Amino acid sequence: MRVLLVDDHPLFRQALAATVSQSRSGMVIEQHETVAAVRESLARDNSPALVLLDLKLSDSSGVSGLLSLKARFPDVPVAVVSATDDAETIQTAMACGAAGFISKSAGIEELTAAVETLAQGHTWCPDVPGEGEAAPLSNTQARILDGVHRGLMNKQIAWELGLSEATVKYHLTHIYRRMGVVTRAQLIARGREKG
Repeated sequence: MRVLLVDDHPLFRQALAATVSQSRSGMVIEQHETVAAVRESLARDNSPALVLLDLKLSDSSGVSGLLSLKARFPDVPVAVVSATDDAETIQTAMACGAAGFISKSAGIEELTAAVETLAQGHTWCPDVPGEGEAAPLSNTQARILDGVHRGLMNKQIAWELGLSEATVKYHLTHIYRRMGVVTRAQLIARGREKG
């Protein structure tokens, strides 16, 4: 899979490229500074691709770059990577067709989990402030929770879903918090209570 990183800050782009290359083997990473360059690359090569797009570029601002890419390449997942990570920005990006939203303040563990999840064709969205508890589990989180309820260990769940063990642990931390538990046993018990 090709991962196209679109950011006009070379240092951030290189750090992102280094993290992405460690997260999943077999990824071909392209670095671009503009939406126009990404459009050209996608038009030349139609192999499976994932775009990680900053919201502030020299040739686009806000969700305009996202909208132009989705209009031209509707089947290519485009995830937003932005330093502006307030609830309104996240909700707007997701409503405009983003496959995910990654804050530039995310740590390596979160970034790795996001890229793995997006590369599998699932969406990635952080808990939006003020409505985290109400938000449903993502498809990946639901599958991890199912694995826990079937008695699988993290390593087995990771193998079954094609994720790294670190990514499974990352998702479980969020599931624990959302379900108001701190241990695996409590999580299973809570799941039985809720059916």
